[in-house]
Amino acid sequence: MDGPQRRRKRPSDSGADINAVVPMMCAERSKSVAVTGVSGFLGSHLAERLVREGTRVVGLDRIPVTHVADAMGEQVDSALGTGLVFERCDLATDDLAPALQGVDTVFHLAGVSGVRESWGSRFSDYVKANVLGTQRLLEACRTAGVRRVVVASSSSVYGSVTGRPSFPEDPPRPVSPYGVSKLAAERLALAYAERSDSGFDACVLRYFTVYGPRQRPTMLMSRVLEAAYTGCPLTVFGDGRQRRHFTYVDDAVEATVLAGTRALPSSQVVNVAGPQSASVSDVLAVAESVVEGPIPVRYVADRPGDVSASQADLSAVSTLLGYRPSVDLIRGITAHWGWYRTQGTRGALSTVGEVAAGGVR
Repeated sequence: MDGPQRRRKRPSDSGADINAVVPMMCAERSKSVAVTGVSGFLGSHLAERLVREGTRVVGLDRIPVTHVADAMGEQVDSALGTGLVFERCDLATDDLAPALQGVDTVFHLAGVSGVRESWGSRFSDYVKANVLGTQRLLEACRTAGVRRVVVASSSSVYGSVTGRPSFPEDPPRPVSPYGVSKLAAERLALAYAERSDSGFDACVLRYFTVYGPRQRPTMLMSRVLEAAYTGCPLTVFGDGRQRRHFTYVDDAVEATVLAGTRALPSSQVVNVAGPQSASVSDVLAVAESVVEGPIPVRYVADRPGDVSASQADLSAVSTLLGYRPSVDLIRGITAHWGWYRTQGTRGALSTVGEVAAGGVR
């Protein structure tokens, strides 16, 4: 089931060395935390936040943070130099246990994203990263004495829900291979958390359309801003009335930190979204007001796997984690636009904007 899971009696601490003073409300003593996918969009923002707060972060990824920053023409937060221990690894193939020694909490953000690309032959990449990689990480967490695993999931597990928000207890009905792979990762985390010998509980976060600086250039908000900057038409798949619950990256990071630090009665699945949902046409209107000019658009037919609407009910995440999103579309797009003009244009953005009705799922 997707709702709260049965709580088990935890085994005692393994006695691993304390590497840093990290305030963890759910732990009896302070240890390091690990972030998988640390070089990615959300992972890099999360690592910066944790390091600024004095947390020692072990970052796991196949690509170093510095390489990603250099590609975007952006300087890495100077604090990461001393607060981040980077471990280059592939979750699906490498030995993960050494990197997790002394780690109290794991933020599992690594994975392959994107609905369109998950159809066809590339699905094996999704299975390897999102399913096998998650399973091997959970095994390593079980043996390393980790106490909390926070798992990044997606609103894509719900499928298309019209007329009302999605609740964590709703039956998942993914309509894309990507959504199926994220649902499998969720189930694995909850299953491992239920093992009497696991020693950890799980908090699954279903993110809704996260955007902001360093977002993948193929996603909606990045393409909107690219079209505004270059004047090249933005291709929207659908009629523009599709709705998404947009989440600025700072709000997503806040929810993620809370998921790793708040005491929970059991393993949980919750939604993470911004203050309000909006249609693609609404986003374009707000973006035009921010950039102070028209954004060229052309509309084409929908693509397989794109849902017509997604909206999150946030009552569970508010009650359990105290999460309350604060960044609305105007503030979020303004901040994203400011970053794009100084940094994003140096990245590998294409000159022709193509985007689905949604965003990061």
